[in-house]
Amino acid sequence: MRQFPTAPAPHLPERNSVRKVMVTVMVMLLPGTLVQAGFFGPGVLVQIGLAAIIALALEAVCLRLRGQRLAPFLGDGSAVVTAWLFALCLPPLAPWWLALTGMVAAIVVGKHLYGGLGHNLFNPAMVGFAVVLVCFPLSMAQWPAAAGAGATIGSGTLSLLEVLTAIFSGQPPAPGWDGLSQATPLDLARQHLASGATIDELAARADYAQARTAWTWIAAAFAAGGIGLCLRRVADWRTPAAVIATTVVLGLLAAMIDADRHVPASSQLLTGGLVLAAFFIATDPVTGATTPRGRWLFGAGVAALTLAIRRWGAYPDGIAFAILLMNAAAPLIDRLTPPRIVGRRR
Repeated sequence: MRQFPTAPAPHLPERNSVRKVMVTVMVMLLPGTLVQAGFFGPGVLVQIGLAAIIALALEAVCLRLRGQRLAPFLGDGSAVVTAWLFALCLPPLAPWWLALTGMVAAIVVGKHLYGGLGHNLFNPAMVGFAVVLVCFPLSMAQWPAAAGAGATIGSGTLSLLEVLTAIFSGQPPAPGWDGLSQATPLDLARQHLASGATIDELAARADYAQARTAWTWIAAAFAAGGIGLCLRRVADWRTPAAVIATTVVLGLLAAMIDADRHVPASSQLLTGGLVLAAFFIATDPVTGATTPRGRWLFGAGVAALTLAIRRWGAYPDGIAFAILLMNAAAPLIDRLTPPRIVGRRR
């Protein structure tokens, strides 16, 4: 008879905590963050640090006003993760007031006005991103051209001092910067297709190819971190699987209808924030669906709405609005997709 080694009683499950989960999320965000900083310069890291400082300050003020203890909540890492995810969506040289506005919307409105962590209906990071996207569309479109070691001015690389000066002064780091900035691949595709050109003509453009390569590497790095989250069981694999599968299926269907007028499925998936959102935002256990079937529906809805906004909406990448809309639908999805209880007849 085969014997299995057992530990002495009590047989308790491994303890988990908000802090442990948030630290795991931050560790898994590191690969994508470093790759993004490699292509767009130290401004990426500065934006994360600035947003995190503002988020912690606002968190402390809100906790004090609500009569809550500061130490347990400031140290759980939730505010830092919110700031980190939000800052990854900002252009590296975005002026400081974008981070301030976004964090006020995320921490004060999106989180504490609903009762704090665990009670918020909408993902705080996406609340902040949607607010700055609507309020400051021009500033949110000023992405630098991707390079091997960061944003460039002429033939040189911006130093950390120049990046800090640009962010806190709100002024371009050098004359002609506005002319050297570059739209994201999705924005380039949107402008190109609106002019009547085809996908093949878009793919032949050097600026599009350069930008697409950079964002593909960034998406791959975030996917690697996201898979790590799923393996650690911090995130459920069903939601990102549904996002990716729905994006591929709808992208292939669009290409079958008219390949010259629709962005390919690979570009839809790899040149925007869809991979980051699929693994790190849509899997939020508070604002996402919680039932197994509900997670499939939630992920499919995020992907479908994102592609619809990209195709017919006013914004090149509609991931923030898609997430927020599905956050509102999550309670209904959970209600309609309860898991089957063992022993209970339908």
